Formats: sequence, structure tokens, C-alpha cells
Amino acid sequence: MTEPSRPGPSLPLSAAASGTGFSTPAYNFYEAVGGHDTFVKLVDVFYDGVAEDPLMRPMYPEEDLGPAKERLLLFLEQYWGGPKTYGELRGHPRLRMRHMPFKVTPAARDAWLRHMRDAVDSLSLAPLHEATLWDYLERAAHSMVNSA
Repeated sequence: MTEPSRPGPSLPLSAAASGTGFSTPAYNFYEAVGGHDTFVKLVDVFYDGVAEDPLMRPMYPEEDLGPAKERLLLFLEQYWGGPKTYGELRGHPRLRMRHMPFKVTPAARDAWLRHMRDAVDSLSLAPLHEATLWDYLERAAHSMVNSA
């Protein structure tokens, strides 16, 4: 008996074309939730919270949060089946490695999740889409903790 598949990010076309045995599913989460505009809103609302957070703001050394917003937007779009720009510009995400210079404590994780929760809620997604997105974000946040 096979488990039912659950909606998630689509595989890149290059995987199917490369003969790796993967095929691109007909379902694309990125498109299903509204594409670029949805992810722009998610990132904008998230960084509105970060900009005012005394714990989170120092973790973004750039005075202008614009570059950080762009990186997160491109990453999330690619992860969920949108444009592959993140990989073209930055290579493999290597999330833990890229976050290692920052002291990501459980308190920082919780603050990140609080702002991301506000951002996800602002989207008014269908319950299944909201749960799918939140599940990933929550797991990602927990995996970034690198300091007690």
C-alpha cells in the first residue's frame, strides 16, 4: 500500500530531463497559492516585523533589509516551484551553513516564527496550503538553531 502524496514543491524540470528518474508533478504549490505576488507579501510582512524586533534586527547586518528580503523571496519562490533564480544567483541554499555566522538561539527561532506566523496569516491561504507552508517554515526554523 502506498502513502498518499501530499502537495509540496514541484521538482525542477532539469531533474526530469537529466534522466534521474524524477518527473515534474502536475501540482505546483507556488502557482496554487498565487505565485510571485503571494510570496512578495509573505516576505514583506515578515520583514516588517523583523525591522521592529530588538532580538531579530541585529541579525541582519545590512542597514537596508532589501537584500535580505530579496534573498528570502528568491529562496522561497524556488523552493515552492517558482523561478529558479535563487540557485542561478547563489547556488545551493546551504541554509545551515549560511546561518552559521549568526547566533540562532531558541529565542531567535521563536521570534522568527512569530513574525513568519503573522506573515503567513496575512495571506489568507486555503487551510491545506497554509498548513503545508507553515509545516515547512516551522521545521526550517527549528533546524537553524545553532546556539543554546
